Amino acid sequence: MTIDLAAFARALPKAELHLHLEGTLEPELKFALAERNGIALAESTVEEVRATYDFTDLTSFLAVYYPAMGVLQTARDFEDLAWAYLTRAAADGVRHVEMFFDPQAHTSRGVPFADVIGGYRRAAVRAQAELGVSAELILCFLRDFSAEFAMATLMEALPYRAWIVGVGLDSDERGNPPEKFAAVFARAKQEGFLLTMHCDIDQDGSIDHIRQVIEEIGVDRIDHGTNVVEDPALVSAVRERGLGLTCCPSSNSFVTESMKADEIVQLMREGVRVTLNSDDPAYFGAYVAENYVLLAEHAGLEPADLVTLARNSFEASWLTPARKAAFLAELDAFAEEQGVARG
Repeated sequence: MTIDLAAFARALPKAELHLHLEGTLEPELKFALAERNGIALAESTVEEVRATYDFTDLTSFLAVYYPAMGVLQTARDFEDLAWAYLTRAAADGVRHVEMFFDPQAHTSRGVPFADVIGGYRRAAVRAQAELGVSAELILCFLRDFSAEFAMATLMEALPYRAWIVGVGLDSDERGNPPEKFAAVFARAKQEGFLLTMHCDIDQDGSIDHIRQVIEEIGVDRIDHGTNVVEDPALVSAVRERGLGLTCCPSSNSFVTESMKADEIVQLMREGVRVTLNSDDPAYFGAYVAENYVLLAEHAGLEPADLVTLARNSFEASWLTPARKAAFLAELDAFAEEQGVARG
């Protein structure tokens, strides 16, 4: 039986673990929110907005990314943004998602923390009820702000502890190593949050940063982290600890010269829990199912390999054991129905 790879990838039950809600702001919604909030934009068409997406590295991406968030003003705006993503995710076979959000990008311009998380939370609850999609929130600190601001944001988040599954670290990695936030993450762990940190691809000090997050911070997962292939001892540590790596092929190809397909596949073959995700899909042009297809086509993967990647996504998630087992059973049933050997 010949399998339509795109259709298979889209229907494949999966979790998405590396998704920035602010990175799902499609131009059409940007215009709608600007009109709602009386904001004048520099661009007048969708094509003009997309023409600004000329990224050569992480820094050039962030220079476009943060200003676009200015259209997000109210709890309703944040709910609409998350709902638009969750609807798209459901159509892509996503059964569970752990979504990053950047409160400091909003509170630093006067938007109340309560409005940010309140809007996102309403969309997450609605997604479970109306779409059958399980959704959790991960609060990310912006690493190019101070550790003191991060700690203050953590304190502001504590009343909403039940709505936040974990904390992460993102934004510009240059000069902002993981150890800068060691005390913040230690306090977050004490408060019961799970931990993850971005170790973006091909950064100055990538290997040392990966070592820091494993040995000093003690994270539960690593975002990106593909440069770990450069150090076999660290690969062994990641595998032995069962740490997931949340890889993003499409965004990799925008900010570096490749999607890191060879490295992702190598790690998968070596038994590391690599997962595929869309990162900031409105900017990089590929939601999660498309990332599965892009990697499969580039690396010559078979449907069974995609099942392995989907299995990794559930195993690397922060679901409870019972919920994780239920999603894995759903994945196994799908693979059997499609005539694909268990990944």
